[in-house]
Amino acid sequence: MRKLFGRFGRSSLSLLYDEARLPAVIRRSLNLILLGNIFGNLHGIICGGGTTAMIGLANELQAGDLAFGLLNGIPQAAALLQIPYSILVNRTHQRKKYMLTLGMFSRALWLLFGLIPLIIPASPAGLQLWTLIFLLGISSCCGAVINVCWLPWLSDLAPMNIRGRWFSFRDMVVAGVNLAFGLVVAWLLDTLPVETRYIIIFILGGTVGMLDMACFGFAKEQYSDRPQHTRIIPMLKTIFRNRPFVRLVIMWTAWCFSSNLCGPYLGRYSVNDMGLSFMQMMIFGTAAASVAAILVMQRWGRALNEYGCRSVMLVAAFLAGIMDAFYLFSSPGSVWPVLLRNFFGAMCWSGSNLAANSMQLSATPDEGRPSYIAVFACVTSLVGVALGTMCGGALLEGWESAGWFVSGGLDRLKMLVLLSVVLRILVAVFLVPPLENDREGTPRQLISAILRPRRRSF
Repeated sequence: MRKLFGRFGRSSLSLLYDEARLPAVIRRSLNLILLGNIFGNLHGIICGGGTTAMIGLANELQAGDLAFGLLNGIPQAAALLQIPYSILVNRTHQRKKYMLTLGMFSRALWLLFGLIPLIIPASPAGLQLWTLIFLLGISSCCGAVINVCWLPWLSDLAPMNIRGRWFSFRDMVVAGVNLAFGLVVAWLLDTLPVETRYIIIFILGGTVGMLDMACFGFAKEQYSDRPQHTRIIPMLKTIFRNRPFVRLVIMWTAWCFSSNLCGPYLGRYSVNDMGLSFMQMMIFGTAAASVAAILVMQRWGRALNEYGCRSVMLVAAFLAGIMDAFYLFSSPGSVWPVLLRNFFGAMCWSGSNLAANSMQLSATPDEGRPSYIAVFACVTSLVGVALGTMCGGALLEGWESAGWFVSGGLDRLKMLVLLSVVLRILVAVFLVPPLENDREGTPRQLISAILRPRRRSF
């Protein structure tokens, strides 16, 4: 573990753990969770929604815009199962058991995805695509237990005063590893023969996903509350009486909806309409975003501790909301809109994601936290991500059928980008909620610190 993170990681994490006076077994468990998160993010580079591998496989199976939206929306819709899973986890306190069974099975199914064009006949039409959708649905339903296990697990191990910096360090390490891994994946997609390309890629994706689950098998389980025999209706009533939490859910759901109207389709547009290769997409997309995240994550972590979650969310979400507008200037063969959107966008959305994680933990009590996190993930994933993605796909196909935005400078995707940008700006300006236990820094002070980076505060 120490060799993996190197001298920089050792000293940074050690100082953080020393500040919280954590015993050796907790330090080791937090490092294992960090390692699991790294493998999980590598899994997401291949198996996440809108990745270059999923774009290529969807093209191979001749998926339309709405079908592609369905492929991106199914994992989010499966988040509905997080509510019963959270009740099960609260009753049994068996996080490790569920991670190593349901979670492991979910990740293992991805080993089969690349085999679909090989073992499933192309006739009747759509059989291969629906097989992919079926496997994705089973994997997503089993994998819904992962979120309600790992984040409360972390919150029970890491004291509140170090969580923001732990997340920022994790995101910085993950960005660096994603950079190297993403380039390897892109090279494989561009150079492997078509008949074996997706077999190898998805075996690799399933394997790193299983390693993610395996890391939790060696971490210490610790619970801040006793097992609870909670009923779903009283539990939901209690949760929705928590006004700060409800306001956070509304804001993040609206943000996810407006972001996913166009977000999942940008990569496919870049490959199919702009003509970029998989390697170009990885360099100017994933790699650029990883470099940007490495540069700013520690700064966002310090800003979170000094200026508070709300200030970071306001500033980062507003800036992230306008970054997709670079695609309004895209043209066939151009790479700079992809580069600028991913590089500067990652600088911003890394801050908003970090703030969202911290706000989620701050707005939820220790008692019953898995249920709060399950409700948060369920609503934001189902209504925000899944519905937003499906609405984006429906708009693209509807506009094409109606003959709207099919030629000229403002095509279907650019119109969708414009709509998404406007909605995200409105969300950032009007819906970010305050938190009772937040820092007293203001967005204006944070902006001043960003514009004058020599100050110690940023």
